[in-house]
Amino acid sequence: MFNHNVFNTTNRFRYNFIHACRRSIQTKAVKRPPLGFAFDIDGVLMGGLEPLPKARNALRILNGDNPLKIKIPYILLTNGGGHTEYERAHKLSSRLDVQISPSQIVQAHTILKDYVDQYADKAILCLGGNGDTMRRVAESYGFRKAYTTTDVLAWNSSIWPFIQVSESELAFAKPVDFSRTPISAIFVFHDPRNWGVDVQIMCDVLQSGGLLEGPYIDKAQRKNNIKVVFCNPDLLWKSDFPRPRLGQGAFKASFQAVYKTLTGSEYPYVQFGKPTKATYDYASGTLHNLLDVSYGPGELPQMYMIGDNPESDIAGANAAGWSSVLVYTGVYDPTTGPPTNIPTHETRDVEEAVK
Repeated sequence: MFNHNVFNTTNRFRYNFIHACRRSIQTKAVKRPPLGFAFDIDGVLMGGLEPLPKARNALRILNGDNPLKIKIPYILLTNGGGHTEYERAHKLSSRLDVQISPSQIVQAHTILKDYVDQYADKAILCLGGNGDTMRRVAESYGFRKAYTTTDVLAWNSSIWPFIQVSESELAFAKPVDFSRTPISAIFVFHDPRNWGVDVQIMCDVLQSGGLLEGPYIDKAQRKNNIKVVFCNPDLLWKSDFPRPRLGQGAFKASFQAVYKTLTGSEYPYVQFGKPTKATYDYASGTLHNLLDVSYGPGELPQMYMIGDNPESDIAGANAAGWSSVLVYTGVYDPTTGPPTNIPTHETRDVEEAVK
């Protein structure tokens, strides 16, 4: 029970205004939506750089163009990356003709925000993407000492003598002495562009205890205390090429094969991305936060994952207790037989899935 006598005029006005708003909301019977959606992007909404034919209609339905005239919350949950969430939201909004907020975007590397407190002021190696894009993403999350393999090549190009770094690449390189700057973690944000360079530098960092040019540490004394994180387990992904392309999962397999050949054992690592539980838990939290902002605290509604990859989208959703919908516009080809992970529903495209 509030004691109104202790309120001054301003506070009394605020109190009455807030309760009037609450009564207005109750009068209008604004309820928390009973369901929510998570969409994969490549092969579901986008085919390469262009939207798939039914993508715009599917999102318009969720934004209120439906018989009930209600908005259904959704997030975009992708194993892709390579951009900040703001950049990805801006590009998708433009191409799909619908307003998408950065808070609706969960990319493969978005979950790395959870590591900022631990590594904000420690040197990390961020792999993948073009140029210094992954450094910019890392810095946008709060990592203040994020370095790339281009930075390493600019420091000592003989570490991988088979390529010559261009002047344009060197222009973005950070000057740092890696013989005196220990790497504390390796985060594979996005698909690496030159696997040879990245595998070589990863092996050097891990075998020398973090200091490049340092002596390799004997296997018995190696503590494996440099964290290695892969953000996307996908062996294959769908681009605008007629057949699926090798993804970050293939890079991980290549690195582990080389490292095991050198040392006799694979290096322990953390795996994020669909279908991992950590990524689906993070996605659930993201949608939960969006709903709490719009409707106040409440339970997470029934979730529907719409994806094109049985191994990531469907497997992860099933394990998370979500309903899963497999579409035929991406990685999965229905003519090859039943999917390896059975979805709740199968549909031709994303609009049919939403309906």
